[in-house]
Amino acid sequence: MVTYNFDQVISRQNTNCAKWDAAEFIFGEKDIIPMWVADMDLPTARPITEALKKRTEHEIYGYPLSVPFSTASAVINRMKQKYNWEIKPEWIVSTPGVVPALFTAVRAFTIAGDAVILQDPVYYPFWGAIENNGCHVANNPLKLVDGYYKVDFEDLAARFEPIVRVLPSPSRIRMMILCSPHNPVGRVWTREELTKMGEIVIGNGAIMVSDEIHGELLYNGHRHIPFASISKEFEQNSITCMAASKTFNLAGLEASVLIIPNDKLREKFEQTRQGFLPSANIFGMVALEAAFNDGDEWLVQFLDYLQHNMEFLSDYFEHHIPQIKVIKPEGTYLVWLDCRQLAMGPKVLAEFMTRKARVGLDHGFAFGPSGDGFERINIACPRSILAEALNRIKLAVNALQ
Repeated sequence: MVTYNFDQVISRQNTNCAKWDAAEFIFGEKDIIPMWVADMDLPTARPITEALKKRTEHEIYGYPLSVPFSTASAVINRMKQKYNWEIKPEWIVSTPGVVPALFTAVRAFTIAGDAVILQDPVYYPFWGAIENNGCHVANNPLKLVDGYYKVDFEDLAARFEPIVRVLPSPSRIRMMILCSPHNPVGRVWTREELTKMGEIVIGNGAIMVSDEIHGELLYNGHRHIPFASISKEFEQNSITCMAASKTFNLAGLEASVLIIPNDKLREKFEQTRQGFLPSANIFGMVALEAAFNDGDEWLVQFLDYLQHNMEFLSDYFEHHIPQIKVIKPEGTYLVWLDCRQLAMGPKVLAEFMTRKARVGLDHGFAFGPSGDGFERINIACPRSILAEALNRIKLAVNALQ
C-alpha cells in the first residue's frame, strides 16, 4: 500500500500554475494565499504518474482514438462499480473539459432567444455558456434555510409557465444545467430531489444536462446518484458530464467524458462540435483511465484528509471567526462561506479578503445574484496552508472591531 503525505507542502510556483503563478496578477497582491480555483495543492496518485511516464516512453504522440477502447472500459466499470449504472461504450463521448462541453451542448440543443434553467448561486461559467450562445437564464434560485440549501420546486415548475417567466417572447426553456454535487453550496442531491427536478424539467419537454464532475468528492454519510441512472426516461433525456479531473486533480490534462444514451442527442452533439471542440488530450485519457482503474487507494486517503480539513475549517470559524458562517458541504472540496454578518457590499467584501486578509478566494457575486455576501474557499491543500489562510482572515476580521 502506498501512503500519501498530504501534509507535505509542494511548491507550485514557477511551474506555469494558474493558481499560484497568476495569483499576483489576478488579485493584485504579492503576498497572497490562493484558495480560489478548483485545483488541489496535493500529490497526484502514483498509478496516474506511472501511467503517464509509460505513455511518454512511446515516442509518437499523434492523433488518438476519440475514446480508446480501454478508456471506455474504465468508464463503464467505474459507473457500474460506483453507482450500479450500466452504460454502453457507444454512449461515451470525449471532450477536453466539461466547460467547453457545456458551451457545445447549449449551442446544440437551443436556438438564440431560448432559455436555460440554472440554480443560483452556481458555478459561474454556466452563465457564460448560456448567454454567449444568445440564450437567456431562467433562474431557479436555491433557498437557504437555516444554513442549508434546498431546491424551490414550486418556482422550478413556474419557470415553464409563460405568465411567470420573464423572458422575451417566444422564448422556450429547452434545457436545465444541473450542478450535482452543487458548486459552490456543496449539496449532494438526494434521489427524491433529483427525481422531482427531472419530472418537472423532462415533463415539460426540456433536457437535463447534469455536470457531475464532483461526484466522487463526498463527505461521510453522503452518496452521489447520477441523474440519468434514476430511470430510463431520465437516461434518454439527459447528458451526463463526468471526469477524473476534479477528483484526482487532472485539470491540466484536459480530458472529460459525456455519457449520452440517446442516439439522436448524441448525433446532434457530435455534429455541433465539428470544427471547434476537439476530443480529449491523449495524455488526459491515459490519466483518466489510470485514475478510474487504480486510483481508489489514493482517493480513500484523500477523502479522509479532506474530511479532517473540512472539520478543522468549521471548528475554526465557529470558535475564532463566528461572524462568518460555514455552509457545511456534503460534497466537493469547495466551501461556501456566509460573510453577510460583516455587512459589506460584495465588492467591498472582495477587497477586504484580498487586501486586508491577503487570501485569494472566489467572490460570491460571480456565482449569481444570490452569491452577494458570500465567498468560496478551496480546502484541498495541506492543513498548514489552510491554517495560515484562516489565521489571516481572523486577524483581518478582528481588526474591524
